Amino acid sequence: MDLLVAEPLEAEVLHWLQTRHEVHYAPRLADDRKRLAEALAQARAVMLPAQVPVNNRMLARAPSLRAIGRIVGGQESMDLDACARAGVAVLRSPEATAPAEAEFMLGALLSLLRPNLLAPHRIVGRELAHCTVGLVGMGPGARRLATVLQALGTQVRGYDPALHASGELWQHWGVQPVGLRELFEQSDAVCLHLPVYSRYVGLLGDRVLPWCKPGQVLVSVSPIELFDEAVLADLLNSGRLAGAWLDSVAPGTLTPGQPLHGAVGLQTTPRLASYTREARLRSAWGVARQIHDVLRRAPDTVRDGARHAGLHAPLLRERVNPAASAASAASPASR
Repeated sequence: MDLLVAEPLEAEVLHWLQTRHEVHYAPRLADDRKRLAEALAQARAVMLPAQVPVNNRMLARAPSLRAIGRIVGGQESMDLDACARAGVAVLRSPEATAPAEAEFMLGALLSLLRPNLLAPHRIVGRELAHCTVGLVGMGPGARRLATVLQALGTQVRGYDPALHASGELWQHWGVQPVGLRELFEQSDAVCLHLPVYSRYVGLLGDRVLPWCKPGQVLVSVSPIELFDEAVLADLLNSGRLAGAWLDSVAPGTLTPGQPLHGAVGLQTTPRLASYTREARLRSAWGVARQIHDVLRRAPDTVRDGARHAGLHAPLLRERVNPAASAASAASPASR
């Protein structure tokens, strides 16, 4: 089998792939881990939903696997080091979600900067044209947001641990590079668009957040692991942070007894920033084309160093209406 598609996929993208490769389409297969393992043992490439973990154990059971495509979600459930060691390419299309993420962050900023009658710490609203906004992480969505903010007259500061402050890209983007603490000190609002690697866990803790400008608002489409939750909760409850909108919180983060439970001025959404019909379609096409390129180049053999999983059970074909599958792909439940 060339390609296993184990999540709902838009009909036109699926048809394009089926005319070029041997495709097994099983959009509900992720719910049956045993059958999923059997199918992975026979696949050269796979499209997997974000809830399926990718680790050494999974890769060991897929000796012919050359590429893993992810349409929605990031690398939170993927062991990228294990994929690199195994020689398995991780294929995503981050540019595809940039417009959706920029719109989401802009909308969240506008909402937080307006008065909230239920929050005692904000009396009067602010206009973005008279604000300084700091961007932490200069991914595609943040760069697009910077362009929109500049059109509104906003001053934009930026920090990215992977970019040197003297780099030419900052000038190209029209963003002033500053240190992380300086960014929080100077900004009326901060937007986070930084992926989480192990070295970034807890980056926003007591060395940075307590220095935030009084009355600052914060929008994050990054995983909650970037924050020291206790420090963030203290700043919200004290009113130094006027509000925060987190689009990605781990299960249990808001349960009673946790630092952010009942935090004043906190809003959360379940990873909606990049989830639009248009973004998903762009991402599906981007990942599909990358998989096609990998399958054209990669040898149809077991990877070097991979062991045979010994799973050769026949695949159970799922009868799927392509139109229905496209509708399922556009539904939030399919995430």
